[in-house]
This record gives sequence, C-alpha cells and structure tokens, in this order.
Amino acid sequence: MINYIIKKPLVTEKTLQLAAQKNTYVFEVARTAEKNQIKAIIEELFGVKVISVNTVLGHSHTKKTGRKRLRAVQPRVKKAMVQLAADQKIDLFDIEGMEK
Repeated sequence: MINYIIKKPLVTEKTLQLAAQKNTYVFEVARTAEKNQIKAIIEELFGVKVISVNTVLGHSHTKKTGRKRLRAVQPRVKKAMVQLAADQKIDLFDIEGMEK
C-alpha cells in the first residue's frame, strides 16, 4: 500500500530550497491519496512527525514525441508538500549547503 500511495520524492532546486528553509518535503503521490493517508504513511515510513500536508493536483498537458512528432498526453500528477516538525528531517534530500 505504501508503494501505491507514495510514488517518488521530487528533488529539484525549488524543493531543496523548501526543505532547507521551511522544512517542507515534496513527494509525487497517487491521485486518489488523501492528506491523512499521506501523513500516516510518511510518519510510518521515515519515523518523523508531520505538522501539515498540502496537496496540489497539476493539469495534464500534451507533448510531441517520436519522428513524426505525434502528440502524447502527459497525465495529471498530484504532489504532496509535507511540512515536518522543526527538529525532524528526511535523509533522502541532500540539503547541505542550501541554507541560504
């Protein structure tokens, strides 16, 4: 069930800055996942205390692929921004030197 809810952590420059400044980590989650499920799984999986969970459902977009530049529809993705307690952290994100 955990593999179904949490798909992958999103590691970009912006998410690393969020982790360093606001102690907020971003994950791609299943579209059917609810906030209380995400909170419970993050707390169980990483052993941390979650303060809040915010979710964003992105919209689908088309992408041209292949030799003939055919259009393919990229599916909608749901992102969860998880804020942890002040003394907690998740080791998946390398935020050393990002405190600026």
